[in-house]
Amino acid sequence: MAITKRFFFAILTLVFTVSVFSQNYSPASWEHSVEKISDSDYLIKLTVILQEGYSIYSQYAVEEDGFAPQTYFEFKNQEGNYKLIGKTSEPDAKPKYDKLFDENVKKFKDKAIFSQLISLINPDFNLVVITAEYQTCNDERCILGDDTFKFNLDGSKLEEEAINIDDRSQKLSDELKLNVTGWDKYEKQDIEEKSNFSIFILGFLGGLIALLTPCVFPMIPLTVSFFTKSSGDSKKGLFNSILYGFFIFLIYVLLSIPFHLLDSLDPGILNNISTNVTLNIIFFIIFIAFAFSFFGYFELTLPQSWSAAMDSRANKIGGFIGVFFMALTLAIVSFSCTGPILGTLLGSSLTADGGAMQLTMGMSGFGLALALPFTLFAMFPKWLNSLPKSGGWLNTVKVVLGFIELALALKFLSNADLVEHWGLLKREIFIGLWIIIGIGLILYLFGKIKFPHDGPLQKIGKGRITTGILVIAFVIYLIPGVTNTKYANLKLLSGFPPPMFYSIYEKASECPLDLNCSKDWQEGLAKAKAENKPILLDFTGWACVNCRKMEEQVWSTTEVYDILSEQYIIISLYVDDKKKLPETEQFDYLRINGTVKNIETIGDKWGTLQTINFQNNSQPYYVLLNHDLKLLNTTNTYEPNPDAYFEWLNIGLQNFKADKKIQSFKFK
Repeated sequence: MAITKRFFFAILTLVFTVSVFSQNYSPASWEHSVEKISDSDYLIKLTVILQEGYSIYSQYAVEEDGFAPQTYFEFKNQEGNYKLIGKTSEPDAKPKYDKLFDENVKKFKDKAIFSQLISLINPDFNLVVITAEYQTCNDERCILGDDTFKFNLDGSKLEEEAINIDDRSQKLSDELKLNVTGWDKYEKQDIEEKSNFSIFILGFLGGLIALLTPCVFPMIPLTVSFFTKSSGDSKKGLFNSILYGFFIFLIYVLLSIPFHLLDSLDPGILNNISTNVTLNIIFFIIFIAFAFSFFGYFELTLPQSWSAAMDSRANKIGGFIGVFFMALTLAIVSFSCTGPILGTLLGSSLTADGGAMQLTMGMSGFGLALALPFTLFAMFPKWLNSLPKSGGWLNTVKVVLGFIELALALKFLSNADLVEHWGLLKREIFIGLWIIIGIGLILYLFGKIKFPHDGPLQKIGKGRITTGILVIAFVIYLIPGVTNTKYANLKLLSGFPPPMFYSIYEKASECPLDLNCSKDWQEGLAKAKAENKPILLDFTGWACVNCRKMEEQVWSTTEVYDILSEQYIIISLYVDDKKKLPETEQFDYLRINGTVKNIETIGDKWGTLQTINFQNNSQPYYVLLNHDLKLLNTTNTYEPNPDAYFEWLNIGLQNFKADKKIQSFKFK
């Protein structure tokens, strides 16, 4: 019961606090004090002072099955050091009805003191660490609090631990600082996520697809009828339907919030997650499981007890919270159909450069598409008559999605293969497997193969024929991708298959489009000086979709390719390369915030170099430099316009030549 309650507290708190989440607002401030009772016994007091209108709840529930939050204290380091004498005491308060949670609670206003008596086991023990988890609420919202208290029992000041790195690490850290100049002329660009709207649209389309699955589609008329008929009042029924749709939307948005917390801990953490070999392998296995679930070999469902509990709670509570539980019940019971689609959204967002924000946009689109029909059909009930009847076509949609899941699963295996350089899924093998999956889908659509839940196929409908023709066209488009010809560059799929130089065929270089590039900073800088050419510093990634799009759609154009191959030295630094550095080149880097990052892989080194010098960790990220590391133009990012990218390169080249003339004149 405690786990269920705390799960509900977390969801409800997020609902109330979503508007103030980014402001880190808290109406509670804490103080602590220690009173020595004897040589071994101490009384610890934790005092919370609350802003006007806010209350903090008791540690102890009044109603056993209630949902009001409780205050929790955890004494972290007591094992072997001290023991608690009795329970943590708190002020006396009579239970009162709380309209926010519709139950009797104990809560404290203005100020509350929590006291705990401890007895030392270790006479030399001094440092106490306590964590507090609580919620402060007013009549409209609750705000989650999480505080840690550290103090010495003898009242002495805490010693700040100085974090140091060795001289070798310091030397190698200093070498990452490039001291780039020219920022006064070319200001740092704020990198805008240009694909957030497209991710929202893709999420919206995913939600529309989910509506056509057997788990969701039959629920639309049933739910709308329930709201419009059971309330007795048509206006109230309409309002509840709108509220129901809003809660569906909100639930899927809230699912993305934990990833924003991860993103705020370390700016590179989502990039590390997206290229983590173990995680990509896990996603690969999960997507294979999703595919076979869609094929009908087994069902992926959340525990039935969850949906039963949510449904029971919805009927018992009623009102706003009751409607919320109804929305949560839909999310749970439809998981077997929506789970694979959400998994696709999660995986693609984490392997994209936008990270948590793209996931939120995708979830927003998904939730909106799922919620709209329940609201629109409640507003216009006659539209229900135009809905097609449930039938075998719903299972066909699931099976088609299963084939799509199989194809997407290969992308995650490819990510792991690329960053570890296994050589398992070279570009042509990857595309060949997609062709096989496409042929399988064609055979299914035209009735040549069947799956467990397919009924007798009387005739092939227009939908199957149309989809089959589109899949045939797609497979034909893929075929040149397995050849070693100029037609092998499948521009429409840039970013999905492995890069063109990751091939079973022998290539002139291991660089995009057989361009001459360096994958080491010092080596590339020396080459630029030797050939007297400007530098294109290319921060990229093996698993970076937008990087492949730039290389295969922009760099491949004649003007851009010529200026890159003839006028620039390209230094491509792969920030997700998991290849270990030699032990002599591994080191510890001390961040500005006092934490230490272990530089163990090639990707660690180049990702840190990018963050230190350009305060940016997105890819692709392009910088034009001369030999003195002076900027030749503004920094650049994903730019799908070849003409604009060529102009950017050309301006940098002209600035390089102008600088050389000035230097030559000064020398004379």
